[in-house]
Amino acid sequence: MAFRGRLSNRRIALFATIAVVLLALGWMRYTNAAALSGMPFKEMDWNEDGELTRGEVLQGFFTITAVRTQDGNRSCVDYRRRGSAESIRVECRTETAP
Repeated sequence: MAFRGRLSNRRIALFATIAVVLLALGWMRYTNAAALSGMPFKEMDWNEDGELTRGEVLQGFFTITAVRTQDGNRSCVDYRRRGSAESIRVECRTETAP
């Protein structure tokens, strides 16, 4: 079985697609995208009208960030629009020590 020196166009397209997906996931992790914070899609109703749209889910990937804070045994996730300090939603948990 001889090794071909040239990759087929299909394999090049596959590798390029995988590279783009990995770069996009890395960028979303770096920018604290809300969709990667562990929030279920059904809770991404950002305008709180009771209806989840495709646009609101996409906002969770590209527009909304999740800022995590820890204060003693209380941990909070503050959801904000990218580039803004104004909170959209804050979710906090208090964990008791065993």
